[in-house]
Amino acid sequence: MSSTTTAQETKWWNGGRSPFNVEYGKLMMWYFLMSDAFTFGAFLISYGTIRFSQNFWPDPNVVFNAFPGAGHANLPLAFVSVMTFILIMSSVTMVLAVHEGHRGNRVGVMKWMAWTILGGIAFLLCQAWEWHHLITGQHAVLTDKNTIELIGQTMGGNPWGKLVDPAVAQQALAVSSQETLAHLAHEYPTKEAAARSLSELEKMPKGQLMGMIDMAHAHIREKGPIAFGGYFFGITGFHGFHVFSGVIINVVMLIMTNNGVFDRKGHYLMIEKAGLYWHFVDLVWVFVFLCFYLV
Repeated sequence: MSSTTTAQETKWWNGGRSPFNVEYGKLMMWYFLMSDAFTFGAFLISYGTIRFSQNFWPDPNVVFNAFPGAGHANLPLAFVSVMTFILIMSSVTMVLAVHEGHRGNRVGVMKWMAWTILGGIAFLLCQAWEWHHLITGQHAVLTDKNTIELIGQTMGGNPWGKLVDPAVAQQALAVSSQETLAHLAHEYPTKEAAARSLSELEKMPKGQLMGMIDMAHAHIREKGPIAFGGYFFGITGFHGFHVFSGVIINVVMLIMTNNGVFDRKGHYLMIEKAGLYWHFVDLVWVFVFLCFYLV
């Protein structure tokens, strides 16, 4: 006597195209992006925890108010808005590259991938200028010895503290170095000092130099929280590394497209996977922009 067992297969999807039928490489890319999102999320949560535990934090409208070629013009968030626009537009060109890949249009893929690469490079150049401006900038801060020194935004120094009382700032200037006073008079000159060179100012007596500094625009501050520099350079640098990696990947995809690799394979799935990574980089920047530049 024998018994026959009939195995009944469970059908999980009764709609159109099954969402479970995902190409292996694309699935692995999603896994990678998910783990990377956790990393960025941990960094930003840590930043938020430190920031809101402090009594004072630098105002982004003050820190990020410079624009290339604009001198001392006060343009809050103008440059970073340009950076954001460039990155968003590069995401649009990547969408168009993927679309042309679905159509099997090799020339179209190459065109839009080239624009995406240019957008990524432009963003990196903008970020390099921003870092250079912050690090090499000379901002007047009150030291622990009640003198004035000029520092930039680095991992170990933050010039964006609270504004110093004008009377205290005036007393600190009186005991500051000749070099500091000359640089302040050169960077923030009164009408009398505007036509003088730095070398001329350095030869003047300290008493005369103090009268040539426009204190209303010098904005002498206390030193701000050191954690700001570490988090800013760490997180934006980590994101910049992702953008750089994405540019390299896109260059490789462009070369492979030009060599007809995907035409021989019969599909452009690699372009789509590269697109997923690029859109992730764009999305992460939205949160970085929110945390550092807007809040």
